[in-house]
Amino acid sequence: MSTDFAARHIGTDGAAQRRMLDALGYDALDDLVGRAVPSAIHAAPPADSVIPPAASEDEALAELRALAGRNGSARSMIGLGYYDTHTPAVIQRNVLENPSWYTAYTPYQPEISQGRLEALINFQTMVTDLTGLATAGASMLDESTAVVEGMLVARRASKSRSSVFLVDADALPQTKALLAHRADAVGIELHEVEITADAAALPEAFGILIQYPGASGRVVDPSRAIAAVQERGGLVVVAADLLALTLLRSPGALGADVAAGTTQRFGVPMGFGGPHAGYLAVRAGLERQLPGRLVGVSVDAAGDPAYRLSLQTREQHIRREKATSNICTAQVLLAVMASMYAVYHGPDGLRRIAEVVAGRAALLAEWLIEAGAEVVHETFFDTLTVRVPGRADEVVATAHDRGYQLWRWDADTVGISVDETTTTTDLHVVAQAFGGPAQRAFGFAAGALSARHTDASLARDDEYLTHPVFNTHRSETAMMRYLKQLADRDYALDRGMIPLGSCTMKLNAATEMAAVSWPEVARVHPFAPADDVRGYLDLVDQLESWLAEVTGYDAVSLQPNAGSQGELAGLLAIRGYHRSRGDEARDVCLIPSSAHGTNAASAVLAGMRVIVVACDEAGNVDLDDLRAKIAAHADALAALMITYPSTHGVYEHDVLAITGAVHDAGGQVYVDGANLNALLGYARFGDLGGDVSHLNLHKTFAIPHGGGGPGVGPVAAKAHLAPFLPSHPLAQRAEHAGGFLFDGGPVSAAPYGSASILPISWAYVRMMGAAGLRAATGAAVLAANYVAARLRDHYPVLYAGEGGLVAHECILDLRPLRESTGITVDDVAKRLIDYGFHAPTMSFPVAGTLMVEPTESEDLAEIDRFVEAMVAIRAEADRVAAGDWPADDNPLVGAPHTAVSTVVGEWRHPYTREEAVYPVRSLVRTKYWPPVRRIDQAYGDRNLVCSCPPPDAFA
Repeated sequence: MSTDFAARHIGTDGAAQRRMLDALGYDALDDLVGRAVPSAIHAAPPADSVIPPAASEDEALAELRALAGRNGSARSMIGLGYYDTHTPAVIQRNVLENPSWYTAYTPYQPEISQGRLEALINFQTMVTDLTGLATAGASMLDESTAVVEGMLVARRASKSRSSVFLVDADALPQTKALLAHRADAVGIELHEVEITADAAALPEAFGILIQYPGASGRVVDPSRAIAAVQERGGLVVVAADLLALTLLRSPGALGADVAAGTTQRFGVPMGFGGPHAGYLAVRAGLERQLPGRLVGVSVDAAGDPAYRLSLQTREQHIRREKATSNICTAQVLLAVMASMYAVYHGPDGLRRIAEVVAGRAALLAEWLIEAGAEVVHETFFDTLTVRVPGRADEVVATAHDRGYQLWRWDADTVGISVDETTTTTDLHVVAQAFGGPAQRAFGFAAGALSARHTDASLARDDEYLTHPVFNTHRSETAMMRYLKQLADRDYALDRGMIPLGSCTMKLNAATEMAAVSWPEVARVHPFAPADDVRGYLDLVDQLESWLAEVTGYDAVSLQPNAGSQGELAGLLAIRGYHRSRGDEARDVCLIPSSAHGTNAASAVLAGMRVIVVACDEAGNVDLDDLRAKIAAHADALAALMITYPSTHGVYEHDVLAITGAVHDAGGQVYVDGANLNALLGYARFGDLGGDVSHLNLHKTFAIPHGGGGPGVGPVAAKAHLAPFLPSHPLAQRAEHAGGFLFDGGPVSAAPYGSASILPISWAYVRMMGAAGLRAATGAAVLAANYVAARLRDHYPVLYAGEGGLVAHECILDLRPLRESTGITVDDVAKRLIDYGFHAPTMSFPVAGTLMVEPTESEDLAEIDRFVEAMVAIRAEADRVAAGDWPADDNPLVGAPHTAVSTVVGEWRHPYTREEAVYPVRSLVRTKYWPPVRRIDQAYGDRNLVCSCPPPDAFA
């Protein structure tokens, strides 16, 4: 392998950069970046950097192997929402390890996202069928955050005026902790209740959470509690195990309004906590309350069915401070895996897996009773709570010595969970830890014993997963071909450049990805004993220290599993800091008008009031307006949120004056780290006056976007905010990030969030080294300025900073083009598909514009190919203006063009077939053919269909 990974990662070599610099009129790369980045914030590399010199790919993999080897080999039987699982090899190889799936972006351009959109509608159908509810979203971040979102849905939709939300005493402990942290910030009062108690005695509430089965394993009929809450105007959220729902009555059948949970055990490794696809489903009438992503069915320009994101008016960049959720993404890659697990196994296969799991749990219960232990609950699915007075520590230790992790509830009680990987030999060894015999003759039949531990009234009697997609792909050949067909319908980084501004679609190197599939990384429970996760904890320590250094902060928490959750964690830390000082009245958050919409939504969910600050004509924060807003809210000022470089893609030269004014008024400064790719190695957020920031490891630090997730959004802070960073009641150690001193509370279900993808960013930093990170920033800034310079004569560049320079992205203003030619930003975006490109970011942060970010990973040939495509499209638009083509029939408004549209029927357009699909000769051998024509977005919202359409719809 190469000993110079940075040269592999950065697409432009010295000769290419020389050409680009010549075009811009600069002698050296540092001269260019030095001019763009304000001199007042330049940061020299530290003399005693904690980031080691760059390692080769071989060296980095060897170090990762050593770290992974420090994770213990004990098998987890802890449960609590996390289970070992068999990932079918055909799914691991063709989805998880396939760049066609993991390097794709969020499907904002649905015409080139039909493969993953179909996979997501399979996911939604799987969830709705199993939960018995009408509509499910395209995945949530994890189970506990999904339950929080369910609580917020209940509050919005409830007719009760109560501020109380009831929580099942048998709910997962991590979910209880997350509910408590999130509820406090938005004024919700939690009451813990026993579901089996007298339903009439339940207090009035706007909603209730019921865990089904319970964390203890108990399975009870919650129908009376559900009816009692609903009679008083409350809504019911059921956190349900999908595998159990193949055997148990569905939440919908029980009368629930909302169901939430995780799909982790559907073939997605535990990975020390993530990433996994949570789910959220609602009954009919609540679909427009769903947060996050929803995939629906519409029609394209030919009238054929096509998939797209539905109800996009709910997106936070539109609703902003009126948003009721800050969730702006999904866990697409993991949702695809879970849906394909259901596709591969089908309803019969899933039921068989569930029956085997339930049968083995029942067999273990019989053996434990024989050994003299007390199995607490008579009815259960896969989890046993076992009472061994005074012996719990001894039993757990003995089982661990024999290679198994059990859960210690207290000194008298042990928890054990069975999953699809559990064998009868495993059960025999575990039973010995309770005093069972060393020798035993046994066979195993799934159904006989489990029937003795099942409530017959809760047995599922309706069909599910009846759609052909779940009943067709049984052989590996069929499954492999189905996955290939879907992948071929999509456009990902393995096909070409994705120049999305603010999204940083850079290389996700294969070496960085390698560790994700290793068993010692993948098959680790997030609540495993500290001695069994030493490698993970060491990796976390190293990555946190590296991120702290490059950002200029003192502490980092890797727990947030999305950028939006990192925002929320940072703002909750600010809230906690002010409250600890008695400044509870400080609740105003100042946010520039150009900010990403999740900023405002996160502030609301942190219990803050949003006050918008104006921007000037150059796209910078209006200092006069900022000072006026500070003066007007001086005693209530909690925070300012800014993005640096700005959302407009420029380095604000007054940033120190901005942060200084906020600090002088007693506020804290939140610097959104979305654009760190333009700063790394040249300046640091902590030196700009930032008190706290979130970072996007799925952007700057090379974790792939996975078609719209996974992501990691760590939060970094100065020392005075460190005690308020996320904590977790089940973390392996209390010293992480600031500890439990002030109990910052969790923001995700697992202590370290999506830990199994942290090795990607670890490997990126380890192989780049500090110098490589700085070189990547320089290359990204050079590429963006090169694109801006070459296109400025064709499309105005909307904002620029010192010397007419931009940061790592530039905004092309297409509004004059529409005025002169009638061609819209949508037309240009769709026409780029015909040229073999994913469009840049559309209409953000300014309507009618394209935000272009070439990143450091693209080579000059690909950058030039994009520039030439944009120039050619401008020429096509000019032909429309000149009358060569009609305004309503030209290659731009007709884009994208499918193969069938050019070969079937008579060609009646005033432009040729070749002009439609081969606008440049280089496409003849490399053409990407979109599977559908332009999709009618409004039709899909008017005719909301969010589950698998019948096969004849595609006939």
